[in-house]
Amino acid sequence: MTEDRDQLDRRSFMRGALGAAVGVGAAALASRAADAQEDRYPSAPSSEERPSARRPSLYRLEADVRDCEVTGEIPSDLNGAFYRVGPDPQYPLRPGNIPFDGEGHVSMFRIKNGRVDYKSRFVRTERYVAQDKARRILFPMYRNPYLDDPSVKGLSRSTANTHIINHRNLLLALKEDSPPAALDLLTLETIAPVYTFDDQLPSKTFTAHPKVDSETGNIVAFGYEATGHGSDDVAIFEFTPGGKLVWSTMIKVPYVGMLHDFAVTQRHIVFYVIPMTIDEEQMRRGGIHWSWDKTKPTYFGVLRRFGDGKDIQWFEGPTRSATHVMGAFDDGNRIYVDVEMSMSNPFPFMPMKGGDPWDPVAGQSRITRLSANLSGRTPRGYQIETMYQDYIGALPRQDDRYNTVPYRYGFLGCPEPNPQGRPGACYVRFDHQTRKVTLYNAGPDTSLAECCFAPRGPDAPEGSGYLMGVATRNDEGGRADLVILDAEHLDEGPVAVVHLPMRAVGQVHGWWVPEEKLPAAV
Repeated sequence: MTEDRDQLDRRSFMRGALGAAVGVGAAALASRAADAQEDRYPSAPSSEERPSARRPSLYRLEADVRDCEVTGEIPSDLNGAFYRVGPDPQYPLRPGNIPFDGEGHVSMFRIKNGRVDYKSRFVRTERYVAQDKARRILFPMYRNPYLDDPSVKGLSRSTANTHIINHRNLLLALKEDSPPAALDLLTLETIAPVYTFDDQLPSKTFTAHPKVDSETGNIVAFGYEATGHGSDDVAIFEFTPGGKLVWSTMIKVPYVGMLHDFAVTQRHIVFYVIPMTIDEEQMRRGGIHWSWDKTKPTYFGVLRRFGDGKDIQWFEGPTRSATHVMGAFDDGNRIYVDVEMSMSNPFPFMPMKGGDPWDPVAGQSRITRLSANLSGRTPRGYQIETMYQDYIGALPRQDDRYNTVPYRYGFLGCPEPNPQGRPGACYVRFDHQTRKVTLYNAGPDTSLAECCFAPRGPDAPEGSGYLMGVATRNDEGGRADLVILDAEHLDEGPVAVVHLPMRAVGQVHGWWVPEEKLPAAV
């Protein structure tokens, strides 16, 4: 009975328990992973036993759609490209593996002069190319090098499937266990499967969540397990827009855990260490890299930017999870970091150390403000404030021009907080100054990927621009639309909807690049 319940919990999350853990942004990706898992596990119900028949799969389709159909009107001041990336396995995942272990598949909505073209391409990582040549899986388990085929020794294990960011006229596809891969911004063709910033990268790894300095445009980033598999070393570094390394240092963490994101202000770097910990014993048994260890505390670590890292302070706190940062700032001697936070493991497919069942209620995430007083000589813990109790979700965003300075507005995908009848998927805008919330509801038969903000122009006020994200129409076989909303008036509905004639490749994170930062088309 426990095993059956576990299967149902996993399936209900993967099928669209929006915001229960990873949130609305992973709904399309999770749904596909659930389809694939149900096909492979004999205990999964057949399509006849499920409420709705299985949608046709669109795995591995590289697509081009020119001049997409548009309802409404693309705003005249919205020109650029919206990029998305997510895992798309070359071959069915092995039993016990998780949906994060698929090859990076990048898609682009190119918006210019009121017209939209869509394109998607796999990232040709060293892993992808090796498996394509062998026509089989060579890296069978998520971040478990012990099971790798001997033929891939020395190759990058990167899937390049988690996030993307533009740098030096390149699109960097990111996976936190490896250096980035570099793509052409316009064609999405892979230029460098392993990009090391002209051999300046001071780490074997590179975060999926670099920050762009709001004043200089520098990329501030880090790599955990920086000196090799299982190491407690974290490298922190900064590159100019031209690609020059201007600062780096190395610190130690209290224990080796999943440092998926971090926070940066003009003066500080903040890490939040959560008990999603490396599990060597589990890997040697054939499992994945991580398990949730409820016996460990969290640590809120702060160090001075541009320093040597020796001044880092670790504030100990209760067991929690927080994997994504909305924004951060400091105010005198106090630093503030806004994150999505849950009481326990937010991922139903990540094992619970000790065999406890995954708890979908404790896995719910809410926007939470963490703060710490930096004036004391001895760290005394950090403060936790739940900012918006009614809104559950885990992929928060902001106006990315404000990555390292005080900010006012944040955005989140979430389910309808107080549904009348069937709940609908929503995007919300938070005004942290007034705590007012504005909401767009896409309806009960639609799931929404993570949203992304695009300013009206480089000098537009904070939050003045457009919020966009991919909507999956579950009542139309999973066909996808790009929804574009006025970010200051979400409740008025879309100003434009870009229609695809098919499903879109799944997404974890997305990124907006304005027209002035794109290369001229040849």
